Amino acid sequence: MLWKNGRRSTNVVDKRRIRVPRGKKGGGIAILLLALAGMYFGIDPTLIMNIAGDMQQETTATTEPPRSAEQQQLTEFISVVLADTEDTWNTIFSEKGGRYREPKLVLFTGEVQSACGFAQAAMGPFYCPADQHVYIDLAFYQDLKDQLDAPGDFAQAYVIAHEVGHHVQKLVGISDKVNEAKMQIPKKESNRLSVKLELQADCYAGIWANHADKVRNIVEKGDIKEALNAASHIGDDRLQQQSKGYITPDSFTHGSSRQRVHWFTVGYTKGTMEACDTFSISKL
Repeated sequence: MLWKNGRRSTNVVDKRRIRVPRGKKGGGIAILLLALAGMYFGIDPTLIMNIAGDMQQETTATTEPPRSAEQQQLTEFISVVLADTEDTWNTIFSEKGGRYREPKLVLFTGEVQSACGFAQAAMGPFYCPADQHVYIDLAFYQDLKDQLDAPGDFAQAYVIAHEVGHHVQKLVGISDKVNEAKMQIPKKESNRLSVKLELQADCYAGIWANHADKVRNIVEKGDIKEALNAASHIGDDRLQQQSKGYITPDSFTHGSSRQRVHWFTVGYTKGTMEACDTFSISKL
């Protein structure tokens, strides 16, 4: 991915200076096991954060150790990718006669307090609709490579573009409608709505890749394959098989590997929000 000459976003908020140590041993592992059930992207933050908040023990601020050159470069990379999503969605909203409100992206280490509640790094990157911020611990990218077998800078960019996709859903009112509907229906139907919401965010990530390729020429050979590989490796079916040894489709909240790959591809090939209407399609 050709990113080093790209514009840096001014919307990155670095909260890594103060580190909040974890509580009793096992708390982080418990959160990780919960996260495996609906792993890493776009998870409903109120569900896991509330649990994490109950687990929080004796938090004392300490100074974070000096950061490595690798971390510094990754911070730069995230800033460029965020700026690129800003350029993409500012253009799309403007073409539709609207105005895009750019989200903040918060970098944290270990634990963070958001408007949606308390979160630990083990739950992965997330978007909080209450403050319209994206949150990410850079250590997640090592997990993406080592635990989920999804290396590559474009896979890392896909993570950000997916969470920004949730921000777009918030701005256009989709996520609010979905959350309201989910409160009035049984769990099985609620899960299906969650899947449609997540797959649409994948499709919106594909729209970003489309614009990045056509307008700014940052996509290199193999980049899209990296994104598709990441989408495949974080499907509910694959994660459930890894964590539980079996698959229960009715409990899916993010979509299968096939579905996630399909909808990112739709966004990338079509490049329009209209093509990403997962809610009007019966078979995803």
